[in-house]
Amino acid sequence: MFEDFTVNTRLKLTALWTSVMFCYLYGDYFELYVPQKLEGMINGNNLLDSPIKLLVAACLLTIPALMIVATLWLKPRLTRILNMVWGIFFTTVMVMIAFTSLSPWRSFYVFLALVESCITAVIVWQAWKWPKTTT
Repeated sequence: MFEDFTVNTRLKLTALWTSVMFCYLYGDYFELYVPQKLEGMINGNNLLDSPIKLLVAACLLTIPALMIVATLWLKPRLTRILNMVWGIFFTTVMVMIAFTSLSPWRSFYVFLALVESCITAVIVWQAWKWPKTTT
C-alpha cells in the first residue's frame, strides 16, 4: 500500500492556477509558429496592435498569476470567492476562444483552451466545495 494524505484546498488551488498559467504560456508561445504570425507582429497587424490593448491583455493575464499567491495568502473566505469568480471568468473566456479559433493551424490553441477551461472549472469546483472548519 502506498502512503497517502489529504492535500489542503489552498495547495490544490495554487497548483491548478500554476498549471493553467503554464498552458497560457505554451499557447502564446506555440502561436508564434503559426504562419504570418511573426510578420503580423512586426508590421503591427495583430490583435494586440495598440498600447491600450497590450495593457488590457497584461492586466488580464496578471490575474491568474496573482491568484497563485493570493490563494496562499488571503483569508479563506475571500480566497474562495476570488477563485470562484476568476475561475468562472477564465473558463468562460477560454471556451469562447476555443470556439472562435477553429482552424487547422490553431488546433493546438483550441486544445489548450479546452484544457485551460477544464482546469479553471476544477478551480471553481474545488473552491465551491472548500471544507468548512468544524469548530
